[in-house]
Order: sequence, then C-alpha cells, then structure tokens
Amino acid sequence: MSEFTNKIDFAVLVTVRNANPNGDPLNGNRPREDYDGFGEISDVCVKRKIRNRLQDMGEEIFVQSNDRIQDGYKSLSERAKNCEELAVALKEKNSESYAKAACEKWIDVRSFGQVFAFKDNNVSIGVRGPVSVHPGISVSPVDIVDLQITKSTNSEPSAEGKKSSDTMGMKHRVEFGLYVIKGSINHQLAEKTGFTDEDAEKIKDALKTLFENDCSAARPDGSMEVYRVYWWKHNCPAGQYSSAKVHRALQIRQRNPESSPRGIEDYEITLNPLQDLEPEVYEGL
Repeated sequence: MSEFTNKIDFAVLVTVRNANPNGDPLNGNRPREDYDGFGEISDVCVKRKIRNRLQDMGEEIFVQSNDRIQDGYKSLSERAKNCEELAVALKEKNSESYAKAACEKWIDVRSFGQVFAFKDNNVSIGVRGPVSVHPGISVSPVDIVDLQITKSTNSEPSAEGKKSSDTMGMKHRVEFGLYVIKGSINHQLAEKTGFTDEDAEKIKDALKTLFENDCSAARPDGSMEVYRVYWWKHNCPAGQYSSAKVHRALQIRQRNPESSPRGIEDYEITLNPLQDLEPEVYEGL
C-alpha cells in the first residue's frame, strides 16, 4: 500500500427536507439543535454513516452497528479477541504491535482511531486517527415540526379492548435545513496508523454517497442529500494553510435573513480562492 502524502481538508454540504437528520435521545428524539436554534448532526452520527458506506464498499469495519454485523460478533471485545493478529500481540503484551495489527485490519481504526480497553485484556491501548470530523451545523436556524401519531394496534393487551397509552407517540422533522460538515486528514497521524492515499479516496467516496442505504421512517429516501463536497489536497504534508483558514474560505449566506429558507436556492455559496490550493468540487450524484 502507498503512504499518505499531503494533508487534506474537506467540507460537505447536506440538505435536509422533511426529515430528522439526527435525533436527540435526551430530548424525545427531536432533531438536535443548539440554544440559538441551529440544527446539529453529531460527529459520531457522521462517522457512523461513513463506516456504513465503507462497509458497503467491502471494507472491514471494527465498530459495526448491530443491524450491520457481518462476522457474528455482538460486541467490540469479542471482535478484538477473535482476531489472530491481536491475540498474538496481546499474549506478548506488546501495545505497539497490537495497535499496528488493529490499524492494518480495520479501516475505521486507522481512520478515526479507537480505544481498546476490555475487561479481560492486560493492556489498554488508544489509537489516534488522522481523520477528524466536525459536527454538522445548519447555516440557518431550523424549523422543527412536531407531529402526534397513533398506532393502529396495541403493543400489549388492554382492558375492554381500549387503546393503551403506548398507542400515542410523536414524530419530529426539520422542514428544510442546509448543514455543513467539515473535516480534515492529518499527515502525522496518518503515518502512525498506516492510513494511505487509497484510504483517503475511500473516505471521499463515502462522503459523496453518505446517505445511500440510510433511509428510515425518520429519514425517508431522498429526504437527505449530499449537495456538494469540497476536497482540498495540500501540496505538502503539513499543509500550506491551517484547517481553520481553509474552512473559512467557504462562505455561505442566506439571501433573505428575514424569511425561513425553503431550498438551496435561498443561499449564496461563495468559495474564496487560496493561493496554490484549489479544491476538487463534487456535485451531488
């Protein structure tokens, strides 16, 4: 495999229409929002979707969701214990060999990092990954619609055939939102985990198709779309500019701040040029 050559920064524009992009379990599963009303998609949620897409591409994933388990192991500790390479390193109590074997086997470990600290292990190992992902934040405050729903049948038997209390429920959705997900890939950490240019291309492909095979009752197919991906590849390992400056080059302004946006056409998107750093731009598929 090749090495990872130069630093990468990226930004993904995501449109949400009549969907719940990321429910908050501490708030009745309403779409996440901050105190100012801006919508939020957690970085953990974004990484989960990237992992799912990489898994769809045939890559080996360590942190598999319960509905996507392919190897039969129901927990991370089981998956780690049944890996021969990790078992050898664990027997030798060699933390470096353990981390190296985990990075070589699973693309999400060498991308995002992982903490290996299980009850029966004699070692506790942390791997720092080169791919960092920011939470997705909406450009404008989002309008959240709350709907009361009823089920057509009881979950449990009820007296005299009446509807039980659990037949009533709530659904929540964002009418429209434009979210921006930012991230970067660090060269120094990529060297440590063995992350390569080929891995970076796979991350890019996952971002371009982030919501494929991701539909649910809360996110009907087509309600969430990757509108555009910006991919800045620097010309040196450390990068010509800081990630903060690169991300600031992308400016998004609501055309009419007095009204609620209803579509992507309500925004003006400007990409300020950076000398000797021109991004690849991918429109939604």
